[in-house]
Amino acid sequence: MSTAEAAEASMAAARDKYRSFLQDEAEQIQWRHGKPPTYDTVNQLFEEGRTKEWPKGSLEETVQNAIKSWEMEVTHKTRLQDVKSINPDKFKLIVNGREGLSAEETLKAGSYNALLKNSLPEEFKFYKAEEESFESSHEAFRSAFPRGFAWEVLSVYSGPPLIAFKFRHWGFFEGPFKGHAPTGEKVEFCGLGTLKVDESLRAEDVEIYYDPAELFGGLLKGSSIEDSTAAQGCPFSKKT
Repeated sequence: MSTAEAAEASMAAARDKYRSFLQDEAEQIQWRHGKPPTYDTVNQLFEEGRTKEWPKGSLEETVQNAIKSWEMEVTHKTRLQDVKSINPDKFKLIVNGREGLSAEETLKAGSYNALLKNSLPEEFKFYKAEEESFESSHEAFRSAFPRGFAWEVLSVYSGPPLIAFKFRHWGFFEGPFKGHAPTGEKVEFCGLGTLKVDESLRAEDVEIYYDPAELFGGLLKGSSIEDSTAAQGCPFSKKT
């Protein structure tokens, strides 16, 4: 990466209003794609679609930005030592009551695989996290949501050190997902979470509870791309 490109990436990172640790010692951090990410597109989606606009400095805004910062670090940093938003020695991510993942396990799996892993019978698995790599999981959802997958805090029920909150995730299904054609419709789900932090406000335990069927109901709604292609190629399916 050239000096000009690095400077441009650093300036873009510094402008992000919702995420910390993008600019801090950026040149010394091992970024997954060689430079700090930019969130302009998903920030626009967030600002246009959010249902709450929390006052600056409020507990709700602080929690919302803390989760966004944590997600950014887990997704874009490759070394645990560079992740500043968590306590690496104590961190656990627990989703829907499953066994918790350590900081290293979460970093390796990626946020999508960590959140979507489940113990359902094979025939009921919409998404098989154990068969996906970090890269393939993120590529699948980047494809489905070209403008990103926005996230907001709806409510905060308690303050630190054990923060309880309600959240909403949404995006527009505008690209293919696992053989399903895009519908252009909004896909969203809500859930509950708790965030235990230490005296430095670093995450120690994150617990998330939500219904994955709300997410996959929208993504599997699209017609099969293979079926659509076959129909287009069949001469008997066309009007004469």
